[in-house]
Amino acid sequence: MASEAGAPGAGATRAGDSKPGAKPSARLGQGVSRRLGRRLGMIGDAVIVRHTLFSLPFALVAILLETGGRLQPRPLLLIVLAAASARNAANALNRVVDAEIDARNPRTAGRHLPTGRLSKRELLAFAGVMIALLVASAFMLNWLCVALLPVAAVLVGGYSYTKHFTWLCHYWLGVACAAAPMGAFVALAGRFEFRYFVLAGAVALWVAGFDILYALQDIDFDRREGVRSIPARFGAPGARAVSALSHAGTVAGLAALPLFWDLSWAYGAGVAIAAALLIAEHVVVRGGTERHVRIASYSINEVLPLVMLAATALDVYLL
Repeated sequence: MASEAGAPGAGATRAGDSKPGAKPSARLGQGVSRRLGRRLGMIGDAVIVRHTLFSLPFALVAILLETGGRLQPRPLLLIVLAAASARNAANALNRVVDAEIDARNPRTAGRHLPTGRLSKRELLAFAGVMIALLVASAFMLNWLCVALLPVAAVLVGGYSYTKHFTWLCHYWLGVACAAAPMGAFVALAGRFEFRYFVLAGAVALWVAGFDILYALQDIDFDRREGVRSIPARFGAPGARAVSALSHAGTVAGLAALPLFWDLSWAYGAGVAIAAALLIAEHVVVRGGTERHVRIASYSINEVLPLVMLAATALDVYLL
């Protein structure tokens, strides 16, 4: 007698098989969906989507400060969509522009484009979708957001080229990331105010500071290839000093916000924790290995903006 597992019409199917009686078109659709899902997952990995955590929490901090915590779902959704789209478009374009350099650098030769796991066309298509979402969000917010789209285009598309002509490229990246909180302010208020630049400046200096530390990994390669960076220009000790000064400016900017918004001890505690994290970052990076640099420039800085968001929310809603 045939076993139950092999009998025609058995109720169970092997994992990954189509359901009994499924139409060929349905099976084809499932296969296409799985392949598309895998490609999107690879694109997300290539552009490091999780690093949206660097600037997005500060956009939320800007929203909390400007609205006093009285959030409206529509502008909140549009601001988050615009900030996330701009960041991911920028990183996708950066991967495309740097593909040849990445292929020559032993540290980055295993990335998706150099190894052929993704094509430039796929990343450009992804960037195009992200830019379309950014533009659509701006049009649904206000006229000033629309008017500033060319500025956003220069910031998003320009960073990848700055490292070829100036060692100040880290600060270009910082300004590009600071566009997230500044964009949130502009989207809500429809104008510029001096106090907006205080938070945006703190974010710009923070990002530039940890990007300088990240570039410590490539001093020799950058010098050999003619890639501009502060570590390549001033060496590791000089780069660490410039980064530390930038982060001192970050702490000063964050500490100044209670001068412009009604914030109390909870926010101050958040600034103190952020300062401690930045100090830890500079202690860790002196370990000198790639692992130390990654912990200092990535892991710690994924936590810092969440600390500031939590402290701001606590202050706004409870105190």
